[in-house]
Amino acid sequence: MRRTPEHERAMTFDTVLRNGTVVNHDGIGERDIGLRDGRIAEIGDLSRASAGETIDCAGLTILPGVIDSQVHFREPGATHKEDLETGSRAAVMGGVTAVFEMPNTNPLTTTAERLADKVAAGTHRMHCDFAFWVGGTHGNVRDIPELERLPGAAGIKVFMGSSTGDLLVADDDGVAAILGATRRRAAFHSEDEARLVERKPLRVVGDPSSHPVWRDVEAALRSTERLVRIARDKGARIHVLHISTGEEMDFLKDHKDVATVEVTPHHLTLTETDHQRLGTLVQMNPPVRSAAHRDRIWRGVTQGIADVLGSDHAPHTLEEKAKPYPDSPSGMTGVQTLVPIMLDHVNAGRLTLQRFVDLSSAGPARIFGMARKGRIAVGYDADLTVVDLKRRETIRNGWIASRCGWTPYDGVEVTGWPVGTVVRGRRVMWEGDVVTPSIGEPVRFVEALPRGA
Repeated sequence: MRRTPEHERAMTFDTVLRNGTVVNHDGIGERDIGLRDGRIAEIGDLSRASAGETIDCAGLTILPGVIDSQVHFREPGATHKEDLETGSRAAVMGGVTAVFEMPNTNPLTTTAERLADKVAAGTHRMHCDFAFWVGGTHGNVRDIPELERLPGAAGIKVFMGSSTGDLLVADDDGVAAILGATRRRAAFHSEDEARLVERKPLRVVGDPSSHPVWRDVEAALRSTERLVRIARDKGARIHVLHISTGEEMDFLKDHKDVATVEVTPHHLTLTETDHQRLGTLVQMNPPVRSAAHRDRIWRGVTQGIADVLGSDHAPHTLEEKAKPYPDSPSGMTGVQTLVPIMLDHVNAGRLTLQRFVDLSSAGPARIFGMARKGRIAVGYDADLTVVDLKRRETIRNGWIASRCGWTPYDGVEVTGWPVGTVVRGRRVMWEGDVVTPSIGEPVRFVEALPRGA
């Protein structure tokens, strides 16, 4: 059969990944993937194809690019502990191809101008693709319909507790006003501020194990119940971040029509007993709790109640973390360790590899409406996370690319490791080295596509 120029073009690629095991929505199997012009162009047996670059993935597993939809990269305002470049470097070192960054910077990301500043600061400076949550406040409700559709906007994020100043929206009327203005899915930090204020005297100076006593189960559950009630009243879609209690998981299973659910690796891995070993390094909002809560969150994962994994990467310097509780700040690194920690859970039999893909790729693409992201399919962006499921490594602080340079998992041995990160067809990280200059661009969303796109 005579090969036409069109056929020759169809079997010529910029890059071909050969001999890898592909995990995707249609199953697990050995297939080649051909990449062209930043997108996936062909899947199958490409042994006779020609390519500018061929990557042998024998013995490796290729996942749709991992998406971390909750990170804090601290720029602007606190770049001594992270910025968009260092945070995204940590992301790609850990196999993450796209991130959604949070609005509690200084100044806050609450206006079109500040969002545009962040997008400009990230474009071709961040190593992965990105979007930015815009903070919903009492003062910008009128602007929300425009703000949530701007280029680079992941949507609206609201702090019902655990924040200060303009970003704190603790009252039902304020939450209702924001949800009455949204058309996309809005994300919420759900803790009841009134209960947190009431229980502040329960904090014990110098004892971070009192953190989950102060920020108790009721503070989380009460807020989430309020949030769902308001969302139903307004006919709005909500995303409840970092679920930390079994009670919330049990409650939210009956409200999946309006609410999606995020779980974090730390709430699936650590417990309150780790405060004894690691002190303030595991101080988080909401806190890590008992093993019983961890197990009930796992049940929410296995039962399909949880929709996405987010790291809630929130770095602070070791000097800041060394302050005596409660002067110590809450937050830990997480974007770089999300993939190895969760692959270790896969190898331990706690979830399947396909469920991990659902939580880390397909899930965020589905619930946030990401355009051309979240699966290995022809026409989609060529975002790939390449892992070695059998590789045993010990996580060390020295591996952490975040500017703060530490992880609560220092010294933890895991099975399963990120080998490569491919962003829009470019091999960005390979075998622990960043091999391509920063190429990050804003994620596009189907509910906010520019006209003419």
